[in-house]
Amino acid sequence: MLVTYFFSFLFLGMLGYLAYFTATKQPEMIDNSYNSSRQEILLSQNYRGAIYSADGEVLARTVIGKNGTETREYPFNELFAHVIGYSTKGRTGVESQGNYYLINSNLPLPDKLSNSVAGVKNQGDDLFTTLNVKLQQVAAKSFGAYDGAILVTEPSTGKILAMVSKPDFDPNKITQLWDSIVEDSGSTVLLNRATQGLYPPGSTFKIITALEYLRENPETWNTYSYNCTGSYKVGDNKIRCYHGTKHGNVDFVKSFAKSCNSSFANIGMSLNHQHFSKTLEQLLFNQPLPAKFSYGKSTVQMDDATDEWETVQMSIGQGKTQITPLHLNMITSAIANKGVLMKPYVIDRVETGRGASVKSFHSEAYKQLMTEEESLLLTELMTAVVESGTGTKLSGQSYTAAGKTGSAEYNSKGDSHAWFTGFAPVDDPQICVTIIIESAGSGGDYAVPIAKRIFDTFFAEN
Repeated sequence: MLVTYFFSFLFLGMLGYLAYFTATKQPEMIDNSYNSSRQEILLSQNYRGAIYSADGEVLARTVIGKNGTETREYPFNELFAHVIGYSTKGRTGVESQGNYYLINSNLPLPDKLSNSVAGVKNQGDDLFTTLNVKLQQVAAKSFGAYDGAILVTEPSTGKILAMVSKPDFDPNKITQLWDSIVEDSGSTVLLNRATQGLYPPGSTFKIITALEYLRENPETWNTYSYNCTGSYKVGDNKIRCYHGTKHGNVDFVKSFAKSCNSSFANIGMSLNHQHFSKTLEQLLFNQPLPAKFSYGKSTVQMDDATDEWETVQMSIGQGKTQITPLHLNMITSAIANKGVLMKPYVIDRVETGRGASVKSFHSEAYKQLMTEEESLLLTELMTAVVESGTGTKLSGQSYTAAGKTGSAEYNSKGDSHAWFTGFAPVDDPQICVTIIIESAGSGGDYAVPIAKRIFDTFFAEN
């Protein structure tokens, strides 16, 4: 009898779990590659819904021809190529993330019956994103002839306002372009550099090194002093400041504001490897990110086996350290949001073709990456970068800004990528911008002016 009860309870438990899974995980279940037959059934009944920007601009739609042919159209051509993606030759971007909703239809039953009688498909549900067309346009135009990535977010919510990756492609022509792209082994045009591109962070990593120094020296960091002669020697190797600049006597704030490599090499040598490793883990290095789209995993090496040269290299964001613009933006957003990281998201809500609400997505906190006090101290350091350091091209505006520049060397010739990551306004952050311009040189010269254009556009609208 006990055995009978046991298996009865086990069976009921399995039924309960199956019901729960079906109710809560239906999008994942339908989108699973092993469930393609179910997707085909839905697509035989419904045509793919549209995708809109936050302000109602059409970013993707299905055009029905006279003979019933369905053509996926992207009115902005290349502009949203990576973030919206495409739905043929596989799926990427929002087309992939929101596929379940786009191929389902929640039109009223009378509409579905009418369509069935007429022999036409139902309109799939529409997605409204968090994307801002003007910010996307300004960001894309700012690259000029360079490649790279720009990510713009709202730090208090995690909303993605703009996401641009260069080089790009026209998703309207993906079918025609596919073979040539696949056959070109050197092509990276399909790579979304904003989320998947891995780069040396350069001096933007000094944000993390500074945080560790603050944690290890909570009472004495403001008494730090170093005399920069333009270089820092480790054995037979030297760390040099950008262009060999001699910064002279610098305190902790000035070391950060002027992005003094020599001083930060000195700081890095003083840090406890085990404690630093824990901080890196808390900031999600070598860890999965709380993001629903494809991304690269940022990597860094710091343990007891890390030697002195590797330590100073890492302290200034060089060596083996790699980071995605997405990850750097998340850390910067957490600083702007009193230490709390909000999960980044791009789909705001789902509506039927008649405008009725189906589902809304809301901001969600992931975890506290640092204390509020630590975030305020880092904000002070990043404000000094704009007011008196390498980011002064952002000073004197109608808004205040905080940020960190970077010039990340990527080869033995000393060529560098230009970085900027920061937010505005300082006292009430509403926008966070992370930029990398490949092979451009100095972050202060090339990335900061782009950040200014994006901030200017945002505050002109708000």
